[in-house]
Amino acid sequence: MTAVSAKGTRLNRRGQQTRAQMIEVAIDCLATARADEPVSANLVAKRSGVTWGTVQHQFGDVDGLWEAVLYRILQRWQPVDPVGDPSSTVAQRIESIVDRIWRAMGAPEGRAVEKLRTMLPSDHDELAAIYPLTSAAIAEWDRAWTSAYQGAFDGLDVDAGRLRRVRIFLPGALRGIRSESEMLNYADIDEGRRGLVEAIVAYLDGSGHS
Repeated sequence: MTAVSAKGTRLNRRGQQTRAQMIEVAIDCLATARADEPVSANLVAKRSGVTWGTVQHQFGDVDGLWEAVLYRILQRWQPVDPVGDPSSTVAQRIESIVDRIWRAMGAPEGRAVEKLRTMLPSDHDELAAIYPLTSAAIAEWDRAWTSAYQGAFDGLDVDAGRLRRVRIFLPGALRGIRSESEMLNYADIDEGRRGLVEAIVAYLDGSGHS
């Protein structure tokens, strides 16, 4: 797809290179920022060696920049890859999903998305009002995650309601384990992940309460 400016005009080769560079710099800024350190479009422009006018030409404003960042990362990798082996078990698929999300959270792109979401308003209506383009990109992320997650269980007889609950809590549960490991140097992360997988499998198999 041909890259275009914020006004919808086609970018020449140099303009496309500038846009791509700024998006990569934005990802790096977000991924490496401290928890209490804000990341602005001005910071991205400064580290990219361009002016604010270039930001406006390429993205319009910070909303357009964050939208472009989210779509670039979404193009690069999906939150969960559907399981290709139709003979794989529930346990194998859950383990694959947990491993995929865990690695994604630790990657620069995953850290960038996490930082961006902590910087933005948590209220959906407020987010949509202030950052409409970014809000739409986040909604697309959520749709992609839901679709890929559901596709990972194709061919298996698993309760849809329980699958939905797991989909909702799983990223937060893994985020908590990762935070625990980073803050407290927790030594048994692999055991914690294994326990989470076993608990989810037991729940999906019907061993838990509805």
